[in-house]
Amino acid sequence: MNDGRPPPDHVIEDESAEDIEHDPELQENLKSKSTWLRLLFMILFIALWSISRLVVFAVVVLQFFWVLVTGSTNVRLSVFGMSLATYSFQIITFLTYNTEEQPFPFSDWPSGPPTANED
Repeated sequence: MNDGRPPPDHVIEDESAEDIEHDPELQENLKSKSTWLRLLFMILFIALWSISRLVVFAVVVLQFFWVLVTGSTNVRLSVFGMSLATYSFQIITFLTYNTEEQPFPFSDWPSGPPTANED
């Protein structure tokens, strides 16, 4: 019985597929080596960001126990924690296309608090 609907195996042609084939700018973007290279760097920095989060957790735990035992913060841990925060900021700004500058190990290890002008 036909109720006006196409059969389940009927394939509806997608006009957008033709647009992709005839769009030279899109084809050029898809073939851009720099975009694909950036993807590889982004995957690397996602892995480094994941590792840095574990290190931040370790710094948090160490700093807590340091304060628990001594009553004051460990300055070296505080400075290192700030540089990790800055490093995370640099990674995120690179991943979100807010900067083209690649973070450590392709640039110097950060020092001081993160700023909006990391470029």
